[in-house]
Amino acid sequence: MPLICFASPKGGVGKTTLSANVADMLRRQGRTALALDLDPQNSLRLHFGVPVGDLSGFNAQLLRRPDWRSCLRQSASGTLLLPHGAMELRDALEYGVALERDPGLLATPVREMLADPRVVVVADMPPGPSQALAILMPMAALVVTVLQSEAISAAMLAEIEAGRFLGNGTMAALFAGRLQFVLNGVDMASRLSRTAAEAVARHLGSRLLGAVSRDDAFAEALTGQRLVADAAPAS
Repeated sequence: MPLICFASPKGGVGKTTLSANVADMLRRQGRTALALDLDPQNSLRLHFGVPVGDLSGFNAQLLRRPDWRSCLRQSASGTLLLPHGAMELRDALEYGVALERDPGLLATPVREMLADPRVVVVADMPPGPSQALAILMPMAALVVTVLQSEAISAAMLAEIEAGRFLGNGTMAALFAGRLQFVLNGVDMASRLSRTAAEAVARHLGSRLLGAVSRDDAFAEALTGQRLVADAAPAS
């Protein structure tokens, strides 16, 4: 079934928050949603109520080729979750080299996840270019690029739209045309945010999937380690 990857040119744009809440919304629509955390910040789990001190996860064990099913968790909301897990710097460096040498380390378990016709996999990717994104892009039904509604997004739009934030290799060039975009944190009370949003929308046209308003309910929900539809249904 479909793989939806959430990517971003840089961190801090709300990519993980959108990944978690989109997975939850898919689950509410009756789909079997699997939220897969591939971002070493290991924060997707916090949206699903996993205790802060629980640092175990699938991706952190990938070099040992774990059975991904044994790492799978059922969140309180019903969404399936594969946390990233905590990594030391040395392990993170070895991980990147290993994926470049053997893409099947990640590609094989993800293909197994996608083989189940009932499952939609929502993957929270690392910000910027990564080996993980290069591996999953050919399998993805949709790569959602999250931009913040700010001046830098409008200024760098040509670079972002061309997919150069994915890296400079052949893979980035091949798949840049498949990128779709979401504008996050639009504050209609801010002239700068509104102007940036309008400029991005004009430039991207139909490649802009939509925009998400700035809403304190997202931060409040995360503080309580809850999903926004549970914490603030009227948001």
